[in-house]
Amino acid sequence: MTAFILGPKVYMGGSNVSTVLAGVKKVLVVTDKFMNDSGKVKYVTDYLDSINAQYEVFSDVFAEPDVETVKAGLAVMASLQPDCVVAFGGGSPVDAAKAIKFFWEQQEGASKHRLVVIPTTSGTGSEVSSVAVIGDKEKGVKYPLVSDSLLADSAILDASLVVSVPPRVTADTGIDALGHAIEAYVSINHTDFSDAMAEKSIELICEHLPTAYKTSDDMEARQAVHNAACMAGVAFNNAGLGLTHAMGHPLGATFDLPHGRAIALLLPYIMNYNAGCSTILTETAKRYAALARLLYLDVSGTRQSALSFIRSVRFLIDKIGIPTRIKDTGINKEDFENALESMATDALADATLASTPVPATKQQIIDLYRSAYDGKY
Repeated sequence: MTAFILGPKVYMGGSNVSTVLAGVKKVLVVTDKFMNDSGKVKYVTDYLDSINAQYEVFSDVFAEPDVETVKAGLAVMASLQPDCVVAFGGGSPVDAAKAIKFFWEQQEGASKHRLVVIPTTSGTGSEVSSVAVIGDKEKGVKYPLVSDSLLADSAILDASLVVSVPPRVTADTGIDALGHAIEAYVSINHTDFSDAMAEKSIELICEHLPTAYKTSDDMEARQAVHNAACMAGVAFNNAGLGLTHAMGHPLGATFDLPHGRAIALLLPYIMNYNAGCSTILTETAKRYAALARLLYLDVSGTRQSALSFIRSVRFLIDKIGIPTRIKDTGINKEDFENALESMATDALADATLASTPVPATKQQIIDLYRSAYDGKY
């Protein structure tokens, strides 16, 4: 059976908090320290104050939320007994909020809670995904939670919340969203519906991300990228991801790289591998060629059109200030070589590999890491 999950009701632009949160009585707001201490969380709490709603702000969420974070959030849930959970922030607060709500509702007799997600970065697509990732520091592992119950009821896409995001973060999260869309488009599980979301996301990001990176207060560009990240989230939530994310997760974890940056460092090289541009042309090359046509980059022949699209992605990455070789991030060659075996093993075990279009062996993954380190296809 093939199905397509549309996800939450998405509100675009400002002035939607009062509509989405109308009628709430008790609210758990999950965010991070910066959003709380800087006062940005007032975007939510000012409205809650205006309607005399009871609420608690749980801001003990750090990058890569773990089991202890979820336990602490559950304690607040038990005390407050909210009717709504609001996730306000980037991917970490959203994952934490999803996990807290998920485990609370696993208890016998527990009631269901509304989940509202308000992203403050344009990249993860977590506002429309049925996935959350929670770590366990003691065991050194990450647990992916996958369930339709993790889908939000509502999401607010307000570009005013990302205007103050630094250019580096805009770049990293933007390429993460692009990676979501591209991998969903060539996934073995893609459908006409996921293709539509992926295509529009790619089109918007390629057109507007450079402007959002250079001119932070360009609201048209900001809203376009914000919308595109959400569309990419819908695409990959249905179609899955692939080798770029499977390899990006261990690369980021091993060398403490932001997730989006790890994706950017690998994406063009893995696209080249998927297409077989340096070996034997694959069916995936036709998919990249179709994207080249979408962006008016196609030339004569599938190979050249696919290469044209791959080069445009690498050019975009370079244009927004992200290195196009791993070695340019300052990662020592010896340290990198010593980590290859472990990273390749973890990549092969990553759940995102299940929908990749062109399988890879452990040695091929190691070779791809080396290609991305040296900048050679």
